[in-house]
Amino acid sequence: MAKHVIKSVQRLANFYLGIQDMERLDYFIKRFLLIIPTFIGITVLCFILIQFVPGGPVEQAIMKMKGIGAGEAAIGQGEAQSITERQRKEIEAYYGFDRPIYERYFDWLVKYRLGMQMPSYKYPHKTAWQLISQRFRVSLVFGLTGFILSYLVCIPLGIVKALRHERMFDLVSSIIVFVGYAIPPFAFGMVLKMFLCGTVEGFWDIFPISGFHSENYASLSLIGKIHDIFMHMALPVLCYVIGNFAVLTLLMKNSLIEQISRDYVRTVVAKGGSFKRAIWGHAVRNSLIPIVTGIGAILTVMFAGSVIIEQVFEIPGMGRLSLEAIVGRDYPVFMGILALTSILGLLGNILSDFLYVIIDPRINFQEV
Repeated sequence: MAKHVIKSVQRLANFYLGIQDMERLDYFIKRFLLIIPTFIGITVLCFILIQFVPGGPVEQAIMKMKGIGAGEAAIGQGEAQSITERQRKEIEAYYGFDRPIYERYFDWLVKYRLGMQMPSYKYPHKTAWQLISQRFRVSLVFGLTGFILSYLVCIPLGIVKALRHERMFDLVSSIIVFVGYAIPPFAFGMVLKMFLCGTVEGFWDIFPISGFHSENYASLSLIGKIHDIFMHMALPVLCYVIGNFAVLTLLMKNSLIEQISRDYVRTVVAKGGSFKRAIWGHAVRNSLIPIVTGIGAILTVMFAGSVIIEQVFEIPGMGRLSLEAIVGRDYPVFMGILALTSILGLLGNILSDFLYVIIDPRINFQEV
């Protein structure tokens, strides 16, 4: 019975994953198992570091008791020492800082389920997951749209530039790509708001100036909701995508040019095959291998939004939430975001290796 199960698993792996032998299957199993110690290492290190960051929840609570504002934090540190030792211990006990660090980490990992069920320091009536889930949809739309557009535009553009290398199209497109890459996304966003959002008199007022949707969003029809979100996210997504254009486009172009110069392309042509077949049937597929490295990031697209872009357009996404958690020392929310990004990032790396095998079954990870 066990032999039949093993053979069935191996056949499924060969069919779905392109794995030709058990060595590759062992490689992926090991990669999955390594996620656990890697995740623990990342979270333990960050959990320890945040304990020593000044201005934590205990210090903030003491400053509130003394009536010291955030701008007076540096001056108030000396006054905060007048708080009695008993009061300090009570505050530390309230936040759990009176316990050993390994006990607090174990509670975060097990009792609070990777910290997702842990109450926020800033919003005590909400857990970390409740705050994260509120921003999840916004960042998913923002990140996923930008990710897909980057690859849908840059891969075909890189192919065309490689096929028309050193021609007028290649020159003009390179100038446009590099100019867009040289402009900081936040500066580009401010320019777009100025010209297209009506912030300056005399220019167009086409797109909303900020936010994820309008105030009357709930009363709109399905088509109206889609249009409303599109109008709000068009400029932020454009700012996010423009920074990836140069890297992906040139990576695709250079990779294809390298493949075109290989012997197997000349062999296909010498055997009677057309140059078009050699390019689209062989060279393009092999040139996608360097591009695959970034495809694994699709699992982390909900956190991909730039914090600065979200600040410029006032988008309530994961970027702003993480910034607020760091500035406000909201450790449960920060650790919750870190846990999600770590897991999805590790799975994304495995997905990239997975796609390597799909594109080129000759790849053998055991020799790497």
